[in-house]
Amino acid sequence: MIRKKSILSSLSALTILSVILSACGGAANNTANTGNSGATPAANTEDTAAAEPVEFSFYLTGSQNVKSLYDTLIPMFEEKNPDAKVNLVYIPSGAGAQPTYDRILAAKQAGKGSGDIDLYEAGLSDVTLGKKDDLWDTLNADGIPNLNHVNQQVLTNISNLAVPYRSSAVLLAYNSEKITDVPTTLDELYEWIRNHPGKFAYNDPSTGGSGNSFVMTTLYKDLPEDAIYNSDPSILEQWGTGMDLLKDLGQFVYGGGIYPKKNQGTLDLLATGEVDMIPAWSDMVMEQTANGLLPASTKMQQLTPGFNGGPTYLMVPKLSEKKEAVYKFLDFVLSPEAQEVIVNQLHGFPGIEITNMPQEIQDSFEGAAEGFRSFNIGELEKEMTKRWQSEVAAQ
Repeated sequence: MIRKKSILSSLSALTILSVILSACGGAANNTANTGNSGATPAANTEDTAAAEPVEFSFYLTGSQNVKSLYDTLIPMFEEKNPDAKVNLVYIPSGAGAQPTYDRILAAKQAGKGSGDIDLYEAGLSDVTLGKKDDLWDTLNADGIPNLNHVNQQVLTNISNLAVPYRSSAVLLAYNSEKITDVPTTLDELYEWIRNHPGKFAYNDPSTGGSGNSFVMTTLYKDLPEDAIYNSDPSILEQWGTGMDLLKDLGQFVYGGGIYPKKNQGTLDLLATGEVDMIPAWSDMVMEQTANGLLPASTKMQQLTPGFNGGPTYLMVPKLSEKKEAVYKFLDFVLSPEAQEVIVNQLHGFPGIEITNMPQEIQDSFEGAAEGFRSFNIGELEKEMTKRWQSEVAAQ
């Protein structure tokens, strides 16, 4: 009886020891699998959080073709950078870019960061205005390596406050089947307009850059060369001669003084043959000619002195909290891969120096970017359109 109890006691002890060892083994396995017994749920939560992409807001104003460009570029970027996501906020051309700038400025003044705007596309005037209001981040190749491929003088001219990611120029677009005596200077253009009543059109300068360029170029035709970089209000006194010329030309332009809305308005008149010559953005002419929206006989000519042209810029609000992700996107936009998409879709000049592009693209732009000028008159541009409305359009 004693022996039986002894055996049972021994078996019980072995059973208990087996359970303990099994538990310890299970704990060891759990530790090996998770790195911390019992911490699996927390570790998984951290991994999930780390996998969430950083989403930033990109505010874009422009024509539909510019939105279409980013509808192509953004998925390309996100595929290469799964840790970043671009929220594109598109404001159609003519619907008011200024409110976007005002929102960034108001957010800063209210101590609310960048107003949830992390990237903004605009022209040179907003780059300059933002410099005065201290809105834009200073950009360099440490954060955006492909800035090394951008013309460094262009970056210096804007104090590295923006990325000049594409360029275009305003030129004369004309129907070569009807025009053989193509003007090559501004004076020849004015004479052509007078000699061909109703066959030239330019759009209201407040609604599109091509009409804006025609008005600005006319105002500054006889002023000192450096005046196109002067934003001092004292220069307004020298606009009189140019305004008088624009008033005089009004009777000879389309409809005896009809000014279409937006860049596309004048392109439509050229397409239908109602006019034979207009100022137009080179990229829009190239794209619409390639797509059959303009006749194949459409040609372009730059003048001396030239209409304005230059880059379109991307700016990063200084108070954005998503700068690292935005820098990645900007670096991608400046890559030869993305720049080739820009050239092919927008028919514009690349933002990086042409030597960084494939040879085929280099050849296609030979001599095409020569002659245009970059105007930078700051807030005087608003005064220009205001005076044009009251002194030219209202006559």
